[in-house]
Amino acid sequence: MEVQFFDNKVKEFIKTLEIPTSAKVFRTLELLERFGHALGMPHSKHIGGGLLELRVKGTQEVRLIYAFHKGVVVLLHGFIKKSQKIPHKEIVAARQKLSTLDTI
Repeated sequence: MEVQFFDNKVKEFIKTLEIPTSAKVFRTLELLERFGHALGMPHSKHIGGGLLELRVKGTQEVRLIYAFHKGVVVLLHGFIKKSQKIPHKEIVAARQKLSTLDTI
């Protein structure tokens, strides 16, 4: 399954990560490409409203929020996780981008 970036912000976020962490991100993205909807825990988790989180564990806990849209995976938003719950602002940012996708 093809993986696309919603915008350059997600690409830039990945570039800012430590090298071992970015390598894990790319490995997890390969799993997402390969397994698509079938990818589950511990790599992927539904967070509601059509959004899913790609979970990358390591010295930096990285989350990439994505959605399935017209047969492709669209990476909407990325952040470094610092608490148990996903911060509300991160979900809001991803939902805004998702709503933009629905108009395309």
